[in-house]
Amino acid sequence: MDMLHTETVDKLFRAILSLKTIDECYALFIDLCTVNEIIEMAQRFDAADRLNRGENYAYITEKTGMSTATIARVRKCLLYGEGGYRLALSRISSDSEQNNDQKTSTESVNIDDKDKNAQQ
Repeated sequence: MDMLHTETVDKLFRAILSLKTIDECYALFIDLCTVNEIIEMAQRFDAADRLNRGENYAYITEKTGMSTATIARVRKCLLYGEGGYRLALSRISSDSEQNNDQKTSTESVNIDDKDKNAQQ
């Protein structure tokens, strides 16, 4: 995909990487893409996640309404692509686990505080 590696595409990707919140992503992508383009990208990413978790085509089609052709293309990218889906999925999985760990830590601190207050 050498024709894809251009200064213009690099600038776009740097802009995306500069965003810090989901709201900032919404703002850029709503300006940059049509609603259908955003939905289609989100559906492909969801299909990658579902395939990665072992769901079959029929189940994914039933749950998402995606065509089997689109799911097959996503699967091909998962198996033979650049590794972008797997990288992103592993990163959001790690982020989710860290957020859960932080919530658990916060919850245990709150419980400890309640116990201390009850003892006083």
